[in-house]
Amino acid sequence: QVQVVESGGGLVQPGGSLRLSCAASGSIYSIYAMAWYRQAPGKQRELVAAITSGGSTNYADSVKGRFTISRDGAKNTVYLQMNGLKPGDTAVYYCYVDAVVVGAGPIRRYWGQGTQVTVSS
Repeated sequence: QVQVVESGGGLVQPGGSLRLSCAASGSIYSIYAMAWYRQAPGKQRELVAAITSGGSTNYADSVKGRFTISRDGAKNTVYLQMNGLKPGDTAVYYCYVDAVVVGAGPIRRYWGQGTQVTVSS
C-alpha cells in the first residue's frame, strides 16, 4: 500500500523556524491533494495547510503569512516551512496524502504517524 512518514519536528524557541517533510512511498500510481494537520493537547485536530496536485494552496487563518506548504512531485513529498513560530503552534503535526494505488481503485487518504513540534523558550 502506501506509507507516509513525517520528519523535521523538534523544539524551537518562539520566533524560530522549522521545516517539516512528509514522504509517501509504496505502490503509488498517482498523488492528489496533500496536507498538514495539527493537534494540540486537549484540542481537536485542525487543518494547517493543504496543496492540490495543481499547486493551489489553502491555509488556516492562524498560520497565513508565517507557514508555506509546497510539494515535490518527483519525490512524492510535501513540505511545511514554518517561520515566526509561536507557543500556540505547539502540537503534533500530521500529514495526509490522497493517492491511488497501482492496480487498485479509488482515491484513498493515507495518514502519517505525526511529528512533535514544541515552541518554547
